[in-house]
Amino acid sequence: MGRTIRFMETVLRDGQQSQIATRMPIEDMVPILEQLDACGYESLEVWGGATFDACLRFLNEDPWERLRTIRAHVKHAKLQMLLRGQNLLGYHNYADDVVESLVKKAVENGIDVVRVFDALNDTRNLVTSIRAAKEAGGEVQAAICYTTSEVHTVEYFVDLACEMERAGANSICIKDMAGVLTPDAAFELVSKIKAATNVPLQVHTHGTAGIAQMTLLKSVEAGADIIDTCLSPFAEGTSQPCSESMAIALEGLGYDTGLDLAPMESVAAALLPVRDHFLEDGVLNPKVLAVDPKALLYKVPGGMLSNLLNQLKEMRIEDRYADVLAEVPRVRADLGYPPLVTPLSQMVGTQAMMNVVSGERYKIVPSEIRDYVHGMYGRPPVPIADDIRSAIIGDDEVVTCRPADLIEPAMPRLREEISQYARSEEDVLSYALFPEQARDFLGRREDPFYDVPVQEVTVSIEVD
Repeated sequence: MGRTIRFMETVLRDGQQSQIATRMPIEDMVPILEQLDACGYESLEVWGGATFDACLRFLNEDPWERLRTIRAHVKHAKLQMLLRGQNLLGYHNYADDVVESLVKKAVENGIDVVRVFDALNDTRNLVTSIRAAKEAGGEVQAAICYTTSEVHTVEYFVDLACEMERAGANSICIKDMAGVLTPDAAFELVSKIKAATNVPLQVHTHGTAGIAQMTLLKSVEAGADIIDTCLSPFAEGTSQPCSESMAIALEGLGYDTGLDLAPMESVAAALLPVRDHFLEDGVLNPKVLAVDPKALLYKVPGGMLSNLLNQLKEMRIEDRYADVLAEVPRVRADLGYPPLVTPLSQMVGTQAMMNVVSGERYKIVPSEIRDYVHGMYGRPPVPIADDIRSAIIGDDEVVTCRPADLIEPAMPRLREEISQYARSEEDVLSYALFPEQARDFLGRREDPFYDVPVQEVTVSIEVD
């Protein structure tokens, strides 16, 4: 056989997150875990991203217990998670002691590989999680948020990869959240990153625009070591390319994938009724399986397009859709070309809509955009022009240090606040990330009457 190319399986995390909003419960996972482990994957992505939030908010599950359960069944494949750098699994920066504790506990509970990214590609927001993961004995994979703009050149991304390797990354991932990495760009980018670094390179994309298989093939030809794919019941569309199909195609081209198709087919067969259940319930919308080349034309993620349209429909001004769409790249340029990934995609889209609806640019500015311009999210890829900064925050000072340097240690306070219900450091961390949801989850677990409404009963006694 030829060169070895390894696979990461996303069906338990990004695959189901992309198609059914992370609603797959642990009961649907347990029956397939040992067979998944026998398939020969380099790693299984099982935790992080939106799984933590969804467990507490929608599934009444302890996300830590989910991880321990998966680890108990998976003995060979590495378990991988996605971490938003200093944002962890939430949407704002957390104190360093929270980051350190969460990463340490993730590794202790079974995670082998921690994939960390920052929405702005500001490596200062990765240093604490990289250090913590390595100290805990985990592998660190630093992810480049791939995007397109006049500043996001191949050289920019190669320099970023080198910076990540120097920061201590054991491997690098090109993370194409919007599915806009074209096959030609992938070939050039992978070739040049491989030439400039000495660590394994992984490629992650989405099928939204209909080119993901070609992008992965050209990445493999250029020297990528690992690719992200998803088993067929939750593959393609907004998810990743199909694991079985990519394995068959690459084996036919002479690559050694190390995969065993027999258990892969068994797992896929077991997941088909799971998928059908979500289809019947309406959780799996067939639209997420459609091809949307607009992502390539507008350089805007498909999910962001549909969110904007929904917001405009609610306001009964969907006829302004084209105006808002045209405003998005202008706002993005004004704000220093941030990658359109959570939370920046939502923030840029909202600002573009407000500019169009109000009829005056930056007349109405959400607090998140003000925080961003103040430097509270990190350093934009390009400095924000003085006139834009002035229009949004006036003469206010801009933070130039690492934003988390301004955040006081938080774990002692958090332990005290949730002491009534927390049994472990893991419980405290759940509360740190999602206070309301975790308090309700832990409260119900510890107190059978936690959320039972108090009923007032009026008793009247009549005496004859």
